[in-house]
Amino acid sequence: MKFQQLAHQYKDELLNNILPFWLNNSQDEEYGGYFTCLDREGKVYDTDKFIWLQGREVWLFSMLYNKLEKRKEWLEIAVQGAEFLKKYGHDGNYNWYFSVTREGKPLIQPYNIFSYTFASMAFAELSIATDNDEYAQIAKKTFCRIIEKQDNSKGIWNKAYPGTRDLKGFSLPMILCNLSLEIEHLIDKSLLDSTIEKCLNEVMNVFYREDLGLIMENVTLDGKFSDSFEGRLINPGHSLESMWFIMDLGVKLGRKDIIEKAVKIALRTIEFGWDKQYGGIFYFMDIHDHPTQQLEWDQKLWWVHIETLITLIKGYQLTGSQECLEWFEKVHDYTWEHFKDKEHPEWFGYLNRRGEVLLDLKGGKWKGCFHIPRGLYQINKVLEQCK
Repeated sequence: MKFQQLAHQYKDELLNNILPFWLNNSQDEEYGGYFTCLDREGKVYDTDKFIWLQGREVWLFSMLYNKLEKRKEWLEIAVQGAEFLKKYGHDGNYNWYFSVTREGKPLIQPYNIFSYTFASMAFAELSIATDNDEYAQIAKKTFCRIIEKQDNSKGIWNKAYPGTRDLKGFSLPMILCNLSLEIEHLIDKSLLDSTIEKCLNEVMNVFYREDLGLIMENVTLDGKFSDSFEGRLINPGHSLESMWFIMDLGVKLGRKDIIEKAVKIALRTIEFGWDKQYGGIFYFMDIHDHPTQQLEWDQKLWWVHIETLITLIKGYQLTGSQECLEWFEKVHDYTWEHFKDKEHPEWFGYLNRRGEVLLDLKGGKWKGCFHIPRGLYQINKVLEQCK
């Protein structure tokens, strides 16, 4: 594989295609913050602002400013988005709404913990870029909110009836594996260490089923299997994305055993989740091959594939696994062939099972300026170090 040629491909796509799209189309110059509902050409089709996507874009441009290049426009874009978030994104007590109007009036209550996680990530990264203590304090206070809420993140908006089938989900411990590294410069070492220890155990022991070699999306409160729609659910994209978070933690902790286990899980997951008929990775699967309750189970999504590419190339870099490299080439070919829009900037997000474009939007309620640029940056960084 020509690593340096590939590295250039990923960096060029980031700097000359993806970032200009968001720079040119997502800035709300009248009210602040970002538009994320953008059609194929980048035109705004809805002006609601989703707090987790606002936070993601603040984080993305702050991170690139800190780690790639000190471009003034990147910092200005991050700051303007953060100021909108600071003013309108929460209730005054750092409970972050799910969405607000274009002007900043609350639309949906703070039921979604990912509004919190990405606000914390955003202000933590921006505090490095600006050396602004107010931003650092927002990040810390929000992180404390997350820790307080982690056992019942939806609080009064939790729809489940208590005591009958109490389950816990994989997504929060998964994201805490990443968030703990993003915010480590701001929080007490004992809190950082305990958070890392807990989420590592949850991801690698509680949700991971050794007998299957796979990670379950939901388990009972005592870590057991639940033979129900939720309990049988596998989300290959979540599992694969989380494994590069685990690899990063393994590097930080000097734990080769964690890295090797992450690679093992990633390879088992991509083999399980790959659509052998049409190519690409399924969105949702049932461990017993029963029908899923998610009707979109067979769609192919942008974030699943770009996150998988990060995991596979990191797995190769850290362990030399040829199987990771072979899968990276296979997923790379599928991703660039099907998700990249060859006529307009940015990538498609939603394909049907056959790999045909299902929705030609470039951004919406769930897709924003995050997975693709973060993935292109991460993969380029690893490829530049490969030989």
